[in-house]
Amino acid sequence: MALTGYSWLLLSATFLSAGAEITITPEPDQPAEGDNITLAVHGLTGELLAYNWYAGPTLSLTYLVASYIVSTGDETPGPAHTGREVVRPDGSLDIRGALLGHSGTYILQTLNRQLQTEVGYGHLQVYEILAQPVVLANTTELVERRDTLRLMCSSPSPAEVRWFFNGEALPIDLRLSLSPDGRVLTRHGIRREEAGAYQCEVRNPVSVSRSEPISLTVYFGPERVAIIHDSTTRTGCTIKVDFNMSLTLWCVSRSCPEPEYVWAFNGRALKNGQDHLNISSMSPATEGTYTCIAKNPKTLLSGSASVVVKLTAAVVAMSIVPVPTKPTEGQDVTLTVQGYPKDLLVYAWYRGPASEPNRLLSQLPSGNWIAGPAHTGREVGFTNCSLLVQKLNLTDAGRYTLKTVTLQGKTETLELELQVALNLPPSHEDQRHLPEPEPGTG
Repeated sequence: MALTGYSWLLLSATFLSAGAEITITPEPDQPAEGDNITLAVHGLTGELLAYNWYAGPTLSLTYLVASYIVSTGDETPGPAHTGREVVRPDGSLDIRGALLGHSGTYILQTLNRQLQTEVGYGHLQVYEILAQPVVLANTTELVERRDTLRLMCSSPSPAEVRWFFNGEALPIDLRLSLSPDGRVLTRHGIRREEAGAYQCEVRNPVSVSRSEPISLTVYFGPERVAIIHDSTTRTGCTIKVDFNMSLTLWCVSRSCPEPEYVWAFNGRALKNGQDHLNISSMSPATEGTYTCIAKNPKTLLSGSASVVVKLTAAVVAMSIVPVPTKPTEGQDVTLTVQGYPKDLLVYAWYRGPASEPNRLLSQLPSGNWIAGPAHTGREVGFTNCSLLVQKLNLTDAGRYTLKTVTLQGKTETLELELQVALNLPPSHEDQRHLPEPEPGTG
């Protein structure tokens, strides 16, 4: 009886035999989709008439790939044939351009001249060429120790998953947890050192693919707010500055993002939103406590630092200098005041001790001055506390007293002894050396 088509399948149901063990191994052993694969058969014995290949768990016609007649080389495709399978004369099965769907159990059934059948089993796993995964994050901006990070490695294929941080394999610690499949990474109480680039990688025996990095920012601070002057931290210190000298204070902190800055002077906010504050000219009016407040708009936290700025002691003291220094009668003299308080409220000059009958004039907060009981009509006051005395006479010599009062109520008194020299006419000896008048000139 000639064997054609599926006719001998009916015989196999009657004449099954254990026989020698048939093994099936794929070549290559870890094939990728698109590869040409051979299911190599080992352990065939005797003179064989035909082969049947099945792609399924049982000897069912539904799973029949192909039947092959050894004597004629005729091959008949079965219901499970995909158009890529070819049976070799030695019983092996070639699969050209394998698909993922070719994975599964394969059965080879043989028929010998005694009409006995044997079967061999094998398994084929076709591995996918993995597409690039994508990292999805619950957020890319987090607040330190407050927020939880959740990253998911999105990939349509089953594969082993690995995580990377800034290009290095991500270390596992107590605050890091992974889902059972490794695709979801969770960090509780994120910290600043965990800001950076995260990637996931999927791999199988034939393919590795890594995602593009996703960058995370962790906001923190402000911390260690400090005021710096001349590259030295001055927080909590007193800075002494010479009169009329400039001063720049810098506010620094550890913060992400850079904080917003507010400066205050003696508790009053200043119109300055920068990280530094310039004091252009040091004076008593600029003495006090300077405070820098740093505010983080992301963490909603703030911190502050303060310094005390004072004039150096040698410059604080006022002084009175007469100009000219040695005036004579008939001249004008200005009693120039140096180091007067910039926060001046009012001042008064006295001819003698500071008492009302001796008051020459007073400078009002409006800037105008008014004459006092001792005013002679020759005295003029200036906004810098200086006093002009015009057309001196010898009786103008003596003590002059200046009294100042600041906005804070601080009172200071300063005295000066004015010397007025006698304006003498030229001596006879000086006249003796005068040139004689020429004849005819009188």
